[in-house]
Amino acid sequence: MPKFEYAPAPESRAIVRIEKSYGLFIDGAFTRPKATFPTINPADETVLAEVSQAGPKDVDKAVAAARRAYEGVWGRMSGAERGKYLFRIARILQERAREFAVLETLDNGKPIKETRDVDVPIAAAHFFYHAGWADKLEYAGLSASGADVPRPHGVVGQVIPWNFPLLMLAWKIAPALATGNTVVLKPAETTPLTALLFAEVCQQADLPAGVVNIVTGDGRTGQALVEHPDVDKIAFTGSTEVGKAIARSIAGTSKKATLELGGKAANIVFDDAPIDQAVEGIIGGIFFNQGQVCCAGSRLLVQENVHDQVVAKLKRRLATLRVGDPMDKNSDLGAINSKAQLDRITSLVEAGVAEGAERWSPECALPAKGYWFPPTVLTGVSQTHRVATEEIFGPVLSVLTFRTPQEAVAKANNTAYGLSAGVWTEKGSRILWMADQLRAGVVWANTFNRFDPTSPFGGYKESGYGREGGRHGLEAYVTTAPATLTGAVR
Repeated sequence: MPKFEYAPAPESRAIVRIEKSYGLFIDGAFTRPKATFPTINPADETVLAEVSQAGPKDVDKAVAAARRAYEGVWGRMSGAERGKYLFRIARILQERAREFAVLETLDNGKPIKETRDVDVPIAAAHFFYHAGWADKLEYAGLSASGADVPRPHGVVGQVIPWNFPLLMLAWKIAPALATGNTVVLKPAETTPLTALLFAEVCQQADLPAGVVNIVTGDGRTGQALVEHPDVDKIAFTGSTEVGKAIARSIAGTSKKATLELGGKAANIVFDDAPIDQAVEGIIGGIFFNQGQVCCAGSRLLVQENVHDQVVAKLKRRLATLRVGDPMDKNSDLGAINSKAQLDRITSLVEAGVAEGAERWSPECALPAKGYWFPPTVLTGVSQTHRVATEEIFGPVLSVLTFRTPQEAVAKANNTAYGLSAGVWTEKGSRILWMADQLRAGVVWANTFNRFDPTSPFGGYKESGYGREGGRHGLEAYVTTAPATLTGAVR
């Protein structure tokens, strides 16, 4: 393959102002920074800012502020009025989109073209979508009886991951506010900055104090929030291991929970598939956000008679990907989010090679500083290899083969996870049959990684329970009770 030369097209970071240190956002205002820890730019390992480590007392204050807001102005507000705040937040996100995109790229490491074209627009879309539901919940079919009306749980504790910091925030906060709940949110330790910038958006939108509270910190902060006795519901997105710990922690309490956990999605290519289109879908399925996606198509199942053709075209396409500075608009892959994550990816790939898989990566010069891993394809993978069973969460694709649709289903379902899958074929009947057989919450047909706020997302088995997005996602944030009770959604 010829080498492609291109002129760098760096996005300016001047649009965003990063403070030296950040406090917590509680009851509508920022606290003074204390007991801070650094948040690091994974592309060059520089410290972006110092962020406060919230302790149990800080979580107490945040939950108390959320409770006051729920029992006060927010709980008495009509759905139509709440919707106005969500519309306002959505418009501000659009107005400040470039600012959010730059900050997300600096703090997370993903390419600017992804934050600009995917993360921020979809985050705003979630607020627009849920704003429209705020005064229509009684018509959403959320209650089993016409005599019941949906009402909010109260105070919701939300813990989000580092792979889509702003987007996961929107997935969590938008439906919670639309249904009348108040929120205490803990962003990931390595990517707190866009959540803190979102706190400024809440102030700019004149959101009543205490409706949204943001506490930063490590796992201890998340544990304090999950275990707080005055939190009514937990919403978590992250690893299966932590999700199981949360489920054990709230067992025996009255707390409700939704858990969106890990995945090991199968991308299934039949011999009648449009191969070039499928290759693009494979690329997007595993190398989007450096493969740091819970529903990443990390297992490629190819029908035997087109295996060599698909792998050859895939390698040819991979050779054109550009790995480098995430702030460069030409970069296709950015940095891995942290050294810990990079070490895990490296370890699992080495284990795959030791078990007999063949590793291939295109020639690419990785930057000397930062956390980088080249796009990687592993062929000769069997069902028992760790790279076929464990979630790698990186730019690594494992390739397996199958002969019949039945074998494809068996191999796709041979996993502890059940979050998503992709099917590539020209036969509509086969797509419908596969979708019915695959044990996955989302099945994409001749595409991959397509998201919309109107469509529910979630999984089975160790991928968690509950749905986010769409009408189904609203169900997790309401309960039903006689209409005479206070707090009913109006």
